[in-house]
Amino acid sequence: MPDGNQIFCPKCKTPVKIYRNPFLSVDIIIEMPGSGIVLIERRNHPLGWALPGGFVDYGESLESAARREAMEETGLRLANLRQFRAYSEPDRDPRHHTVTVVFSATGLGVPRAADDARRVEIYPPEALPSPLVFDHGKILSDYFDELSSGTAV
Repeated sequence: MPDGNQIFCPKCKTPVKIYRNPFLSVDIIIEMPGSGIVLIERRNHPLGWALPGGFVDYGESLESAARREAMEETGLRLANLRQFRAYSEPDRDPRHHTVTVVFSATGLGVPRAADDARRVEIYPPEALPSPLVFDHGKILSDYFDELSSGTAV
């Protein structure tokens, strides 16, 4: 009988240990020069406004995942992609424990909503929409604080 941390192999019936690890994701702070930050209105739970982003696929680099997610959700190509910070609070995503690596970049093209995005909009830092889901309000606050102090990359 499995102990809650095991399942049985469907072929040989041998117990197999289940490992619980955080999910890895990327989020991207996409700046549109002279306009503001690109945010998406999420099509799926949790509903609200968010940075473009998503889960890293097996065999994919963080940078490739950031470029893919930006293109899938906003139609934008990215220039000057730089890693900003990682956020790992276990409750940052209400669905499960998720660790995100946040990137900043300049958006190239015209934003258009696709994939998991119901809408895409550009917001100036002083007029962000509500609600911002996950910990994206904190991420943006940290980013703008670093920009104003001159330490952001």
